[in-house]
Amino acid sequence: MAVSEVKLDQGIHVMHLFYRVDRTVWDDQLEGVAKNAKADLEGLLAANNNACQPRIVPFVNVGGKADLAFMIYADDLVKLSQLHRELELCFPPDAIDLVYSFLSVTELPEYVTSEDDLKRMIIGKENLEEGTEEFAARLDVYKQKQKEYQHYRLNPELPDWEVMGFYPMNKRRSGADNWYSLDFDTRKELMAGHAKVGRTYAGRISQLITGSTGLDDWEWGVTLMAHQVDALKEIVYEMRFDEVSARFGEFGPFYVNLRMDLPDIWEHLKL
Repeated sequence: MAVSEVKLDQGIHVMHLFYRVDRTVWDDQLEGVAKNAKADLEGLLAANNNACQPRIVPFVNVGGKADLAFMIYADDLVKLSQLHRELELCFPPDAIDLVYSFLSVTELPEYVTSEDDLKRMIIGKENLEEGTEEFAARLDVYKQKQKEYQHYRLNPELPDWEVMGFYPMNKRRSGADNWYSLDFDTRKELMAGHAKVGRTYAGRISQLITGSTGLDDWEWGVTLMAHQVDALKEIVYEMRFDEVSARFGEFGPFYVNLRMDLPDIWEHLKL
């Protein structure tokens, strides 16, 4: 049976891929093979360079865990898988080895702000009375902002900043520190404080949180775009003191990467 299309009710699919280049294999290619591989990959990326999806974004890994990294975005799971295979076929056989992959989807947070939450914010922060024209106008503004937030959460357009950090994470399920044994209101309150810390990094960090429960070995993937490593280090460190991370956070491997276009990648890797 051929599968032609697999889409989500909302959101898109995201794949993180990390490869190590086998330089012995790469250097042993016949004349012109490496040149053709570079041209094939450049063509594939150019054909999938939309603001959101389908999109393939290349990076250089820093630290030796990998050489190359890619993020693939697609609304169709079949398309995502196809782009993954087409990407690998750009390279000569055995020239790259996959060292880590992560499959996830964009999603709205479980604790999304409700209209009642927005009303409480307006009453508490702006001291406006519900039922007035001014209150209604401010509510419309807040609702529009919420709508835009939800749109870009499901259809991300991450900026091409210099540094990309990625790590997978879980919520702990151990004894008294079992996130899933907490009631919804408690979890929502804790996450509100967690998000408040994150908002202080606006302009320094652009983040994408993707869900992977049932899709990969971790529950979420965290992608952080930054101009400097300082911001990556500081936000992760500060978050460690927040109760959500301190009690309930479990983290996988961290990958730090540089955002580069292909000509610069080949030069950087000396390929």
